[in-house]
Amino acid sequence: MNVRMSSSWDVRKARIVVLVVAAVAFLSKVALAASTRGPADVRFFWGFARAIARTDPIRVYAEPLPWLPVYNHPPLASWMLLVMEWLAQHGVPWRPLIRFPACLADFITVLLVFEIVRRRGRLRTAVACALGAALCPVLVATSGYHGNTDSVAVMFAFAAAYLLVDRKMPRAAGVAAALCVSVKIVPVVAVPLLFVAAWRAGRPTLLRFGGGFAVLFLTVWGPVIATVPGALKANVLEYAGGNFSFWGIIRFARWAGVPEPYVALVRGDGHFLIVAAIMAAGVWLAWRRPGDAPVAVATTLGLLLLLSTASGVQYLAWPAAGLFVIGLWQGIAYGAVVGGVAVSVYAGQRPVHWTDTEMAFGALGWAVLAVCVATGIHRALGAAARGRDPGAPAVEIARPRTEARSARSAN
Repeated sequence: MNVRMSSSWDVRKARIVVLVVAAVAFLSKVALAASTRGPADVRFFWGFARAIARTDPIRVYAEPLPWLPVYNHPPLASWMLLVMEWLAQHGVPWRPLIRFPACLADFITVLLVFEIVRRRGRLRTAVACALGAALCPVLVATSGYHGNTDSVAVMFAFAAAYLLVDRKMPRAAGVAAALCVSVKIVPVVAVPLLFVAAWRAGRPTLLRFGGGFAVLFLTVWGPVIATVPGALKANVLEYAGGNFSFWGIIRFARWAGVPEPYVALVRGDGHFLIVAAIMAAGVWLAWRRPGDAPVAVATTLGLLLLLSTASGVQYLAWPAAGLFVIGLWQGIAYGAVVGGVAVSVYAGQRPVHWTDTEMAFGALGWAVLAVCVATGIHRALGAAARGRDPGAPAVEIARPRTEARSARSAN
């Protein structure tokens, strides 16, 4: 009895520490957003918001937007921008407002990292990983300064995995999975593995998860698909990223002198094959070890950035928090090297023009990410090879207290 009470109290104290540090990090990012101009995306989002207010969140995909980039954001982002435009018209400053969702998403992600790691390792490690995610320089730069929707989508992806395998709430998990791809299309690589994890948990879980996903997805995407399917397909589903190549395999290919037609092929239709391969890897990991779906999500998002054919400083946020789910040192190593690059390019206000030194450290960060992703894959496959029950960690820890107490009494 005393042991259980002591353990419960330790968890409460750990949660308080994580909550306080996450709150301080959140307020610091909001302060950074309020005191800086931010990159060009801040201005572009204002243009998108005004266009949505003139038309509506559905027909905006077919609206000509001169002087603005392609509007490549999924439907839920459109509704978010419509609300933000209304707030801005009523006196809320736009610059901090557009970056607030990313800052808030990071706060929630830190709490998710703590709960996910706590259920799979030592409490002390969970606290360290959560604090590392809260203080990660990559997320400070990409959320507090840049403020795109990447961190919001990542947060919903981890929420879906956590709700599905740790909290046994498949309907809520399905809703979260639909939300993640309705904010930004990037986490689509994690959705198939979540369905596989739900399938491995049994038919009722799969049906509840699929039902939650379908209801939210059809509600958000259905009107746009029915009204402007061609524009949605061209702007969102077929969007291949910008034309910059300061990170990843395209940059390395050009350094190596690969002929440009081959590079263009990879950046064109080839990137769909890469995405399909990443999805397949995630499905494989979830099939081998469905109880570690959050680790599979983290590994898949890392793979996506590792093999991305497009470059964007905000993309560096995709695996930043998830690497702390894989391991403490993985998160720290990536955050330190890649965070230094992100801070440097933002401080110089030239996020799409990297110096040779930043390019070199970016290449080092890419190599660090490759090692981190490899350790995530090794962890999943190593546990399966040792013959452990694929769902054992999450199921064992997440049992209701009455069931756990009965099991101990029987022993």
